[in-house]
Amino acid sequence: MSSQHQSAPQRAHAEHPEPRRIGVFIENNSLVVSVIARHATHMLFCVINEDGTETQWALYGPDCGIWHGRIDGYGAGTRYGFRAQGPWDPDAGLYYNPHKLLLDPRARGLEGSVNLSPYIYPHRVDEDLYPVALPMEMSTLDSAGHVPLSVVVDTHFDIAPKPRVPWGKTVIYEMHVKGFTKDMPSVPEQLRGTYAGLAHPSCVDYLKKLGITTIELLPIHAKCDEPFLAERGLTNYWGYSTLSFFAPEPTYATVEAQKRGAQGVIDEFRGMVSILHQAGIEVILDVVYNHTCEGGKTGPSLSWRGLDQGLYYRQTPHRPREQVDTTGCGNTVNVDHPQTMAMILDSLRHWSLNMGIDGFRFDLATVLGRFNWGYTPLHPLLMAIATDERLSLDKMIAEPWDVGPGGWQTGNFPDPFSEWNDQFRGVVRSFWLSDVANLSKGLPVSGPNDLATRLSGSQDVFSHGTGYLRGPRASINFVTAHDGFTLADLTAFDHKHNQANLEENRDGSDDNRSWNHGLEGGLASDEESLLSDVGDGTGLTDDLRPMRHRSQRNLLTTMLISAGTPMITAGDEFQRTQYGNNNAYCQDSPISWVNWNHRPAQKNQILTTRWLLNLRKNHPVLRPWTFATGTVTSGDSIEDLSWYNAHGQPILQDAWYQIENRTFQMLRSGFPFDDRDALVIINGTLNDRDITLPIGHDVDWRIVMDTSWESPIDGGIDAEADWDGLPLDLELVSSRTTLNIEPLSMMVLLSDVVCSLDSTQEF
Repeated sequence: MSSQHQSAPQRAHAEHPEPRRIGVFIENNSLVVSVIARHATHMLFCVINEDGTETQWALYGPDCGIWHGRIDGYGAGTRYGFRAQGPWDPDAGLYYNPHKLLLDPRARGLEGSVNLSPYIYPHRVDEDLYPVALPMEMSTLDSAGHVPLSVVVDTHFDIAPKPRVPWGKTVIYEMHVKGFTKDMPSVPEQLRGTYAGLAHPSCVDYLKKLGITTIELLPIHAKCDEPFLAERGLTNYWGYSTLSFFAPEPTYATVEAQKRGAQGVIDEFRGMVSILHQAGIEVILDVVYNHTCEGGKTGPSLSWRGLDQGLYYRQTPHRPREQVDTTGCGNTVNVDHPQTMAMILDSLRHWSLNMGIDGFRFDLATVLGRFNWGYTPLHPLLMAIATDERLSLDKMIAEPWDVGPGGWQTGNFPDPFSEWNDQFRGVVRSFWLSDVANLSKGLPVSGPNDLATRLSGSQDVFSHGTGYLRGPRASINFVTAHDGFTLADLTAFDHKHNQANLEENRDGSDDNRSWNHGLEGGLASDEESLLSDVGDGTGLTDDLRPMRHRSQRNLLTTMLISAGTPMITAGDEFQRTQYGNNNAYCQDSPISWVNWNHRPAQKNQILTTRWLLNLRKNHPVLRPWTFATGTVTSGDSIEDLSWYNAHGQPILQDAWYQIENRTFQMLRSGFPFDDRDALVIINGTLNDRDITLPIGHDVDWRIVMDTSWESPIDGGIDAEADWDGLPLDLELVSSRTTLNIEPLSMMVLLSDVVCSLDSTQEF
């Protein structure tokens, strides 16, 4: 035991009147404490004094596995930890070691960081942190001073009300708190890369002008780097290595906030959320409840392992117990146990109710619906989230896969969850990139069948099971995310270039469905190139850059006119590159940070994105909230959704797989939306094509988007204006006209009138 704490612990003043209220809470100038450790024989609540010494309080218990008590004279700002004594039997999954100061699994505040050293391991390890003996022997090194402290905090000011943006109007923007403003010149230097930086007026103004309604933050739960990254001098930049499910990561706060301790970090985070709410912007958190930073059975003992590994982590039933790993991260959170489910639900409620968060994206969400025999959408944890009177009002988004058996569950989550649609990502990339690369080589490719299904909302994926009533909003449509190539890199690299990760380029996906347009890399000028193997622009002809930019516009336009909820990855609106790295999880460097020094082509793409989002916002026909039926709505004269070939004739059933029909048209009737009709023309071939417009409502059309334009300015559109309607000087096209569409491009047309019961009504 450490010589810093007193020899005789005091007894807690009284038993907790509500021991099942797990955590540490302030009540009448006292702290009421409850912590779970079913197999412990003694439990100490350790208050850390200013001089680093400990004042220890012995808790009552265990009552149903819960240790509890009331400690008088303490309140907000109290720093503490737990020490658990009990059997040492790693082969049985028991790691009780009173030499380890343990973080409260439900601590709302956190101070300090993990020192990756032998001190934090429950067993004896060598200098490389590997066990020195098997069976593992208990370590007598005291971890105090090498691990973070739990801190009692409060939430003393109100947060602005949640905007509650309807799903049908939601545009998600995935970003990293640090990386987004780290180099943003309009943000004061002391605020860059912080929660406060994200709330700076220039940042908020940028998001508003772009048309973003909802930001999705990569994990901001307090984190801990993996030892193998520390050995290489790298960090877990993305943050998918959770140390606390309740406390925000302190290093994302400003220096001034960090000086104020855990309360300062909490206040800055809540202030950021409030400011974004005042601007009408929602905040969604990417949360990692599927595993923790403690890794496999030879990992450190920081919190859950030292208290009750068998409760918090999945284990095999036999001896020696092995940890079940369906996450690829060494451990899997055991959501079979009610107390573990309660911890996750309490965490969600804390972030939603106390921190103001508007929703959650669940990393490897299939884990949260698993029993030991497999996944079910009726898992009690999923049902508890779905039926909670407050959480069910927030936006819930599942990453619907894990690495376990039967782990791919896209379309199989219950309402109110929406889901990342990997099929949308794959099909759109294939149609515009890898298929075209094959076309250029004279190889066969598919017709428009798969793309048409994704454009119409992926009904084949989301119209069944317990979530069948969700409609298109269930599909989170994305082409890129933090994991994988950026939009620009999709058009510049055929292969990943992850050498900077120091894993010999073995990490990251090989299924990129990208196309370098004839030259690998060559994205940047000499002074901007970070990696020697991606090219410095030599050989990048004047023809190549415009081709790449058009491909990016095709991908963006396809996503933003598809039925479903779009998600843009931060920087894709201005061709951000990661220089070919498709797994930048460990790159806290310019590879990951957003570069705000924009070339003219990048500025053009911002204008294009803003214009597309403006169109989507003002025209519900571009964001249908129900699946189309292909039939005529009562009072209308055409189908709600119909498909045509280049000649303006309906595509026959056996023609969907034919290459010649990669030039096709999609017509959405505006009647169900009291809106204009929308006609989307797609040319996924290497040749320009003449297109005869379908008859439809026999109305005139305005061309509102053409991906052959370098920016909307080429179409006579001022994309920086806030249009409620359409510019009157847009090109007018008569019904049944024949248009010429350039190779590998698409057009979006809106009818010149609103299609309602009064079909002559001017918009």
